[in-house]
Amino acid sequence: MADIFQHAHMRRTISIHDKKVRGIIYQVALALSLATIVAGVAIQTVSNMRQRGIPLTFDFWKQTAGFQINQTLIPYDTLSTYGQAFWVGVANTLLVSAFGIVLATALGFLVGISRLSNNWIVAKVATSYVEVIRNIPLLLQLLFWYNAVLKPLPAPKSSIALPGGIFLNNRGIILPAVEFQAGASLVGVALAAAVALVVAFGVYARSVQRRTGKQLPILIVSIFLLIGLPLMACVATGSPMSFTYPELKGFNFRGGQQIYPEFAALLIGLFVYTASFIAEIVRGGIQAVSKGQTEAAHALGIPQSKTLRLVVVPQAMRIIIPPLTSQYLNLIKNSSLAVFIGYPDLVQVFAGSVLNQTGAAVQVMAITLAVYLVISLLTSAAMNAFNQRFALLER
Repeated sequence: MADIFQHAHMRRTISIHDKKVRGIIYQVALALSLATIVAGVAIQTVSNMRQRGIPLTFDFWKQTAGFQINQTLIPYDTLSTYGQAFWVGVANTLLVSAFGIVLATALGFLVGISRLSNNWIVAKVATSYVEVIRNIPLLLQLLFWYNAVLKPLPAPKSSIALPGGIFLNNRGIILPAVEFQAGASLVGVALAAAVALVVAFGVYARSVQRRTGKQLPILIVSIFLLIGLPLMACVATGSPMSFTYPELKGFNFRGGQQIYPEFAALLIGLFVYTASFIAEIVRGGIQAVSKGQTEAAHALGIPQSKTLRLVVVPQAMRIIIPPLTSQYLNLIKNSSLAVFIGYPDLVQVFAGSVLNQTGAAVQVMAITLAVYLVISLLTSAAMNAFNQRFALLER
């Protein structure tokens, strides 16, 4: 009997071993097949590029671009290189994406909470906003904001004057510009110190609340630090900042800071459209929280506003954050539609102007795809790290 069991055990061991060997063989065969396909595609691509005279290297990167870009966050002119034009496009894409995410989040949370309001008018207005905006293609909305709202504005000579030296016309929004003088760096240091203190105080306040249940005035302290420290530094250095106001000279304004209509149309379209989806995510997350949580908070005498802010929303965030990440990624990718209204983002500058002038289609498109991939992966990593704070289980 012992020999029978030993023989069965040996057969089972050999069978498991054979399965592992076969699995390894299948994996190696699959990897070799994929490598062969990729190598074949690469060889054929290089052959086709040589036949058509398409560049095979990245030598164009240091060549003079020769075209102008109207909005640049970094130094650039017609004598700059294609590489510099690439970084201009990346910076413009990051700028509109960052502002779009912040504004879409704020508007989305506001609309999502308003949909659950007991006020009939507020709830219906929020519902109408969501149902109308999210069912109209984003490209049509961008064209609407650009061609129907911003471009028909009056010419610079007939600009709409707003309080604070702000002018609105078909060339954009003209704002007073800030000029930094000696001592401005100290104000920047004070602002950075204020942000660090706000973060530290927030961590301390949450630890106190966990230990004792006492709530410290985080909002008031944060406002005092963020305003008070830079203001004291500004007074100590003798006001190292001044404003230059735009003035109409000839057919256009001189001085001040100009926000181009292409940027404004893209930003408005992106955050208004994305906010309609975020609103639904927020509404669903809040409704997923058990009503018993709200009833228990009311039984303890907690006001409705604090119940929502301290009890409901923190629990809803566990449900909200994962789909919210997807909307952030969609906003970043949707910013590539800027090419239709002329905003100089990465696609318009690099995959448009640079590609047309150099003909290096493979290199340009590979770099463009890689940039969007890296931005999306970094955004996902940041949101996943943020999501750990609201995880249901400690890890």
